[in-house]
Amino acid sequence: MTASIFDRVCYRTEQREESVLLLNIKNGQLGYTFGCTQAGETVQVKLMNGELDSWGRDECVESVSEPF
Repeated sequence: MTASIFDRVCYRTEQREESVLLLNIKNGQLGYTFGCTQAGETVQVKLMNGELDSWGRDECVESVSEPF
């Protein structure tokens, strides 16, 4: 994702306390954001199976549809 989208996702996650649905473009996993690290340009996500993970800005995009 671009730097501006990353900033927007982090703002929504940290300031508005929203969980943003992201898609990992490398492995196809979906996850909801719960934190961001600006220095490392990473987002912390909770995967659909409940596991926690961290993805780099270049590994993910905002998903436009909810999973079934």
